[in-house]
Amino acid sequence: MSDRLERQLAFLLEADKLKAIERRTPLVDNSRQENSAEHSWHLALAAVTLIEYAPEGTDLLHALRLVTVHDVVEIDAGDTFAYDPAQHASKEARELAAAERIFGLLPQDTGAQLREWWSEFEAMQTPSARFANALDRLQPLLLNMHSGGGSWRSHRVARGQVLHRMNPIQLWMPTLWPFVLDTIDRACGMGLIVDE
Repeated sequence: MSDRLERQLAFLLEADKLKAIERRTPLVDNSRQENSAEHSWHLALAAVTLIEYAPEGTDLLHALRLVTVHDVVEIDAGDTFAYDPAQHASKEARELAAAERIFGLLPQDTGAQLREWWSEFEAMQTPSARFANALDRLQPLLLNMHSGGGSWRSHRVARGQVLHRMNPIQLWMPTLWPFVLDTIDRACGMGLIVDE
């Protein structure tokens, strides 16, 4: 086996660990928490399904690349809960270290490319990255709403926090913003989100 293939396979085996990273968001049937690999798959499916709402200039294939690699760093860094300011204080440093190690498993050219895609997702500067980030906000909204409140309820998340978290949808998928507002209003009415 060539060194290149050995490194590629080592990366793929390492990436399998993403299946063990538990997120705070439950599955719709509320039977358990989703894992980060399931989340990434769901975002890829959302990108294919909702591409018509993407910002102008979005490249679907590239958005799929971004959502596929965006959480790989959680193998080392863990999932940072969206509504935990203490975890967010160390998120960047944890994820940068993870990106160096995990993408460094690959041959240099491939590792640099995946690292660049991960950085692009984080920066939210391109249409494809903006679409990917908006989907990353929409997916937990759907799961929390349809699982009886999920992490909103268990962590007593407030309306303002959810609105702030959903801002990329308002900015980059504005057609879906009325749906998001209606979902938040209904969740508040049901006591799933703390209505401030």
